[in-house]
Formats: sequence, structure tokens, C-alpha cells
Amino acid sequence: MAKKGKVRIVTLECTEARAAGQSPSRYTTRKNFQTHPERLEKKKYNPHMRKHTLHREIK
Repeated sequence: MAKKGKVRIVTLECTEARAAGQSPSRYTTRKNFQTHPERLEKKKYNPHMRKHTLHREIK
């Protein structure tokens, strides 16, 4: 059986587009769960809104 690693792939979703009722943009990235157990937040480009917005980690 494969070992579960410390680094996992997480999905980031736009928070501003979701609040505005538009389709949110999504990005994937890698995160070390052992050193950073909290949810990840990054500013990424949303092509639907044509600006940089806050993206948060979703389950």
C-alpha cells in the first residue's frame, strides 16, 4: 500500500465571484499539511471578473 505523503493537492476557489453570483475560477496547488494545517488563501487572477481576487482552499 502507498504511504500518505505530507504534501497534498488542494483546490483554491474565488470568493468574490461566488458572492457576486458569477461562476468562480478555480486553481490547484500543492500544500504541506503537516507544517500548514490551516486553510490556504492566495490572490489569483479571475478571468471572468478580469482582476486579481482572493482565492480560498475548498474541501
